[in-house]
Amino acid sequence: MSFDYKRLIKFEHNVGEKEKKYRLIGGSALVLISIFTAKILLLLVGMILIATGYSGWCPAYSGMDKNTCETNHAS
Repeated sequence: MSFDYKRLIKFEHNVGEKEKKYRLIGGSALVLISIFTAKILLLLVGMILIATGYSGWCPAYSGMDKNTCETNHAS
């Protein structure tokens, strides 16, 4: 598996609906926990998960050419 920086800057949806939900829930939980524990790292990771879940695009997935979007094959 290779990491391609040129693919990293292309904005293509690569996060599926199910994973979006998990990212939003997990990110929200981390942000909430970081408020009570005052941990900046938890806040940053939570905000990144929320941002990637909301936008449907993960730059790390783009660089690794990974895609979790479900493809619908209509016939």
